[in-house]
Amino acid sequence: MPRGSDYQGPPAALELYAAVVDGSPSDAELKGAKNPYTSRNGHMFSFLDADGSMALRLSDELQEEFLELYDSGPVLQYGSVMRGYLSVPEELLANAAELGEWFDRSFNWIGTLDPKPTKK
Repeated sequence: MPRGSDYQGPPAALELYAAVVDGSPSDAELKGAKNPYTSRNGHMFSFLDADGSMALRLSDELQEEFLELYDSGPVLQYGSVMRGYLSVPEELLANAAELGEWFDRSFNWIGTLDPKPTKK
């Protein structure tokens, strides 16, 4: 049972993240039971970490625009920087309409990448 059913982080953050995914006109769906995320064509483009911080994968151009507007920075996971991902500020996570626009832009951009081959 995905949709963060085993998520150990802040429930409020999961609710906000799910609201953004559900409110998107894209066909993105929330995956992952313990580690909620979204993906398209095999490419993950957003996730919610155990601390309740959301990360969004953006193109270089979109990253520049995002950084001009928000107090954000790179995403660190297990001591490494996740290339292409930026942290979503708490204020933006709480603003579903504004964050939804960035979520959709990420979804659209990730769709331009070649699909990852399946392991089957």
